[in-house]
Amino acid sequence: MDEKFPLVLVIGYGNPGRLDDGLGPALAKTVEERNLPWVHVDISYQLSVEDSHAVSVHDYVVFADAAVSGEDGFHFRELNPEISMSHTSHHLDPASVLGLAHVLFNSNCRGFELGIHGYDFNDFGEKLSTRAEENLESATAFMKRLLDPQKGPLFESAETLITTTS
Repeated sequence: MDEKFPLVLVIGYGNPGRLDDGLGPALAKTVEERNLPWVHVDISYQLSVEDSHAVSVHDYVVFADAAVSGEDGFHFRELNPEISMSHTSHHLDPASVLGLAHVLFNSNCRGFELGIHGYDFNDFGEKLSTRAEENLESATAFMKRLLDPQKGPLFESAETLITTTS
């Protein structure tokens, strides 16, 4: 692989059997289908301590999940690595996974949160609501642009990466 491409990990997490909670895994699948050699994809129900090792061997990580509140569409923001103690090590937030990667594995990986607004979470079924599908399409288009090695902001300065998302 050409050395000019940084390694990127996309972690899509959530429960596809709980309607719009499957937005993170759905986004990850669309990224995986692009088959970009510098992009690795993990799909999971939730984040765990073990994810910190996978994060540590990448330059960038994007944590994709359903967002239950906020504006329609999606949000994308850089994370600050944190270490927070939780009652369980089997469910962590993205900033904590990133923090563990930094502390345990001396990683310099930069982390970002991609929250895709969902609406229906209180039932069972493997389908997305119409509005959530529209938000997924917007987030997928954003990720396609972000990961484009010719003009994607991920391959430019950090300032460009953040400002192109607002």
